[in-house]
Amino acid sequence: MTPTAERILSVASELFYARGIRAVGVDTIAEAAETTKKTLYDRFGSKDRLVAAYLERREQRWQAFVSAYVDRRPPAERILAVFDAMEEWGERDARRGCSAINAGAEITNPDHPARRLLAPQKLWLRDLFVELAEAIGLRDPRDLADQLLLIHEGALVGSSVAELDTTMDAARAAVRTLIAAHRR
Repeated sequence: MTPTAERILSVASELFYARGIRAVGVDTIAEAAETTKKTLYDRFGSKDRLVAAYLERREQRWQAFVSAYVDRRPPAERILAVFDAMEEWGERDARRGCSAINAGAEITNPDHPARRLLAPQKLWLRDLFVELAEAIGLRDPRDLADQLLLIHEGALVGSSVAELDTTMDAARAAVRTLIAAHRR
């Protein structure tokens, strides 16, 4: 990616996350990136493709963060470490909640290039939960992973939308209960 494209993507990412995708136009992005709309379109083709690049980049950062965070923990603590990672990420990089959930609420067209990225992002986390459950020998790892994903997503919304201070503690308690129930 060229330095100009990188600058456009960086500026657009900050604006999309802070203000919302629909609320930010290409004029605003071009001005903030100190470039022209023509350059923006030359580099990304459309606002929709820029939105997709934003979500893809953010997901790559999230996955790398979670993977590194989880890998630093012993296997028996790794499922809960995903929730610890989510809390730390939220405090430093996600005060407005999950960018994928936010984008899903704004982008309803199934043909939008960003829309196609949303399900794989959530399935990556589900697959991670399966892997972590299998690694410590828990029963029914796929069923457990579905339940853990629901708790994770609910905790994201509970902490960012409802601004509940107890969300993460409640999520961890539910996860501990599920892990205990799935021990062989």
